[in-house]
Amino acid sequence: MKNIDDFYLNQKEPIKGLFLVLKEIILKQDSDITNTLKYGMPFFSYKGKMFCYFWIHKKLKQPYIGIVEGKHFDEDFLLQEKRSRMKILLLDSEEDLPLEQIEFVIQKAINLYKLGIVKI
Repeated sequence: MKNIDDFYLNQKEPIKGLFLVLKEIILKQDSDITNTLKYGMPFFSYKGKMFCYFWIHKKLKQPYIGIVEGKHFDEDFLLQEKRSRMKILLLDSEEDLPLEQIEFVIQKAINLYKLGIVKI
């Protein structure tokens, strides 16, 4: 079993289920997206360039999707906190996923690379 699989399997419910569903949602967005373990967390790359990751907010204890090139996003539902480059989409594991927001953010992140705004 790969380390990435271990990451998902070692999470406690409901975060485990949430991350597994999110993984499938993200991988379905484009055939050039891959999922690997980097820095101890699951990262998603588009043609080898990291564009988002999963983690759990230290203070709030809530899972989130981190957007690597978040500085290119103006959406008010994304949090920057003290990060200069990245923004996060905070999720509530007890609520339904905001599917439209997730798909929008993932497509926008991928388009940064497809359109050449961020170099691959």
